[in-house]
Amino acid sequence: MAITLGACENKETGETIPTPIPSLLPSSALPSLSLPSPKVQLIPQPTVAPTPTPVVLGPLFDKHLDIMDGPVEVPLVLEIPALQVNAPVLGVGLNSSNEMDAPKGPIDDPVWHSAFWYRGSGLPGESGTATIAGHLSDSLGRDEIFVRLEDLQPGDSIIIHYTEQNLDFTFIVDEVAIYSLEESSDPAMLAKIFGVGPVTGKPAQPSSDGISRLTLITCIGSVVNGRFDHHVVVFATLKK
Repeated sequence: MAITLGACENKETGETIPTPIPSLLPSSALPSLSLPSPKVQLIPQPTVAPTPTPVVLGPLFDKHLDIMDGPVEVPLVLEIPALQVNAPVLGVGLNSSNEMDAPKGPIDDPVWHSAFWYRGSGLPGESGTATIAGHLSDSLGRDEIFVRLEDLQPGDSIIIHYTEQNLDFTFIVDEVAIYSLEESSDPAMLAKIFGVGPVTGKPAQPSSDGISRLTLITCIGSVVNGRFDHHVVVFATLKK
């Protein structure tokens, strides 16, 4: 199912990979000469490093989970040192409007302090694009984890921690941009934010250049009809 990017609501819902060894001549075939025993010089053999075991990153959720199902816990933590963000991650799908889900809940529900990885996007650290969103504010207007997302600068670090493997992937910010709802809904921009696969209704696809990319997104701007009218988008690539 193709994905679209929706605006954020600013209201509480109340409640998603033998060489054969040559034979030696028998001693009787050799001339009868008395020779000193040769000194055997041992040639050190180069040390061959063991082949590393491939790291298996996924799956992060039940493979039978539908993209329209609600949020689920995934073994990821998002860290943004420059913003003092350290947040658990939920795996989310699409809401009834075919937009990436951004779960809300009652006042002080932990969901407000969580980041949301789109389950239809790539795995962070693998070739392709992984997309993570977060709230700008809660239903009372209090600051939330992505309130300062636009303050990130090229060169800043974003760390995705896989808790089960105790493995970290560090991404470096390339660009921080602000788009209107119309601009961020353009198919070319959606493909940049989510990767080509999710935008065309297909599973996440490896990138043609093999690079692992991470997109962070939240809402910003003025509230019009209960929805913010712009998005802040951060584009980052895996540190080499």
